[in-house]
Amino acid sequence: MLGRPELVALGAPFAALVALGLTLAHDPTVGVELDLDRDRAIEGDVVDLTVTLTGEGLVELALILPAGVEVVEGKRAFAVRLRRGEPETLELRVRCARWGVYTLGETAVRAHDRFGLYTWEGRRADHLRLKVFPRPELLREPLAPLETQATTGNHVARAAGDGIEFADLRAYVPGDRVRNVNWRASARRGELWVNQMHPERNADVVLFLDTFTEAAHYGAGGTLDYGVRAAAALAAQYLEHRDRVGLVSFGGILNWLVPASGVVQRYRIVDALLDTEIVLNYAWKDVEIIPRGTLPPKALILALTPLLDERAVATLLDLRARGFDLTVIEISPVPYVAAAPGRADGVAYRLWLLRRELLRSRYRSVGVPIVEWREGTSAAAVLEEVRAWRRVHRFARA
Repeated sequence: MLGRPELVALGAPFAALVALGLTLAHDPTVGVELDLDRDRAIEGDVVDLTVTLTGEGLVELALILPAGVEVVEGKRAFAVRLRRGEPETLELRVRCARWGVYTLGETAVRAHDRFGLYTWEGRRADHLRLKVFPRPELLREPLAPLETQATTGNHVARAAGDGIEFADLRAYVPGDRVRNVNWRASARRGELWVNQMHPERNADVVLFLDTFTEAAHYGAGGTLDYGVRAAAALAAQYLEHRDRVGLVSFGGILNWLVPASGVVQRYRIVDALLDTEIVLNYAWKDVEIIPRGTLPPKALILALTPLLDERAVATLLDLRARGFDLTVIEISPVPYVAAAPGRADGVAYRLWLLRRELLRSRYRSVGVPIVEWREGTSAAAVLEEVRAWRRVHRFARA
């Protein structure tokens, strides 16, 4: 057009490159495959994540990880040039920061053609399931129930019978076994006396987890996290003592597990705890909606609750009125609540604390031990406080 043929000679290679690129351009076939070294972990564990890429050309990839899983070694975003038939493998290490069930594998992919003229973007998803179990609290000894069941276990029953724990002495009666005769006491008293023993029995334990509401710091854990960790630790401890353990998740959605024993029951409880969440619900719920088989007679009920919802408070009092052996472990919401600087707000905050203390007195007045559990206090110390309250209360009643 300008009558300058040298410009044509200068631009011809670029025009040829564009024409060739347009002719050879095609949608890329980029393959992304993710793999975990294991699908079960505990809070704080590090899991190896392998990313395998196949295709051709320059590929940019970014991993989209859910909250609670973070990269500790490697990069979440990277670029690599692929050659046809030669897969590229990248390895990362991710840390499980919080318990829960996570779906991994979502990636954002950007691919370029060989000439850099076209760019394709999209997302891919490989649904990898990673179960992160709560890190259990260390417990030396579980809380003993007031009443035991008839089957054999590790708890020493209060009643006398065949066992290994000494209970008392009584005079010999026809039919007593000779091996039960206390020969030293018989020699002193001039007649036969036999030993009475405490039999070893098991217990039915129901973990009552309040999921109506929680108190938490934004982006961090809260009362629900403590409740789930405590429930997992208690379930493991009681199942090791050959007890039957059940679970009631009482909140916007009711979930329950009938008491059972064994390793399988432990995995059932942990899987149920992983699905625990706060679901908003304004419907009034009471103990009547809990299936009868979930709360067997003589069961020890350990309630884990922040005592923030009146429905949970009323249900626990109803359980005590029905004669259940109830213990309330209050997952304290106080560390997550602070008074505003205003004078009126400060008065409201103190009234709220007094109302909570009045609620604790209400439970103690009907014979329910209630212990406040705050951040930094071990579960073993909380259970020891319950045992001390029971000893003092029993002595006072005697």
